[in-house]
Amino acid sequence: MKNKTIQTEIDACFLYQKLAEHEEDPVIMNVFRQMSDIEKSHAEAFAKKENISLENLMHPSWRAKTLNLIGKIFGYDYVLGSLMDTEKSISNAIIFAKKKNNLKINGSETTHVSILRNILEKENGVTGAQLSKFEKKHRSVGGNAIRAAVLGGNDGLVSNFSLIMGIAGATSGQQGVLLAGLAGLLAGALSMALGEWISVKSSQELYENQMQIEMEELEANPEGEMKELALIYITKGIPEPQAYEMAKEIMKDKTHAHDVLVKEELGINAEELKGSAVEAAVYSFIMFAIGAVLPVIPFMFTKGFQAIILSVSMSAVGLFLIGAAITLFTGKNVWYSGFRQVLFGLAAAAITYGIGKLIGVSLA
Repeated sequence: MKNKTIQTEIDACFLYQKLAEHEEDPVIMNVFRQMSDIEKSHAEAFAKKENISLENLMHPSWRAKTLNLIGKIFGYDYVLGSLMDTEKSISNAIIFAKKKNNLKINGSETTHVSILRNILEKENGVTGAQLSKFEKKHRSVGGNAIRAAVLGGNDGLVSNFSLIMGIAGATSGQQGVLLAGLAGLLAGALSMALGEWISVKSSQELYENQMQIEMEELEANPEGEMKELALIYITKGIPEPQAYEMAKEIMKDKTHAHDVLVKEELGINAEELKGSAVEAAVYSFIMFAIGAVLPVIPFMFTKGFQAIILSVSMSAVGLFLIGAAITLFTGKNVWYSGFRQVLFGLAAAAITYGIGKLIGVSLA
């Protein structure tokens, strides 16, 4: 476990360095390099404490290499998003453990998002545009998009595998299985796509409505909105005179004031509203379909018991790969996570197969 902690720090050091290498903005590039140095110092401190030679450990794990590969293919915002998710998970786990054991929370548990921003704000000549760019980067879909892809494939595989095994149990894999599998694939993928479209669209409409109300309040009562903004800055630790001066300066430009109020008061990042609901729907459809098609393939070329065995085998491999992919976020052992996923998936399929068998016998 101690070596695992050190490896986590080494992986973070490696990934922050990769982020720096692929960052065009020199200020943000320097932030990532500083973060890489911080993670390396953490690894060195842990190794020294445990009397472990760090020289033999200074190699990124397969997880870090896989995330780097994802970054090369899809862009390094995905890597940053995954790093932030990992930091938040670790932070939440530490805080939960301290609360459970009635230990004092001293602030060191907070995620590196705060450290990243603090480093950036101390950079010489940093501009508002760079701060905004970084906010957009660390709030990017990143890890969430990768996780959504993994879970979408898992939903498709488990649900359609269970459906197919239920029909196969009732018919001994002879008739209707292929049709049921394709129908399940199409129905499930369409349902996922529609659900994702509604989710994205409704969130956008809700935020747009809130932003419109904020603009109306700004036009109707600019003085009140200025005081609200000043109070927000005061709660962040800015001295009252300076907070009011900042708020007064911001209010000179109504469009800029609205953007700031939307972000500070409502907590809405306007960049996130630019996502396409249609794109999200298509993405969900494809990922669900990829998972759902695996158990169907054998029934396209054969039938009966042979098709059932092949379907189970292909689904088991798919479940293991999904379980392994999940460890990109959890950091758990690959074999443990992979076989756990296989066990749960096969158990669900076995239950539906048994139910299908009972129904088939009773119908016969």
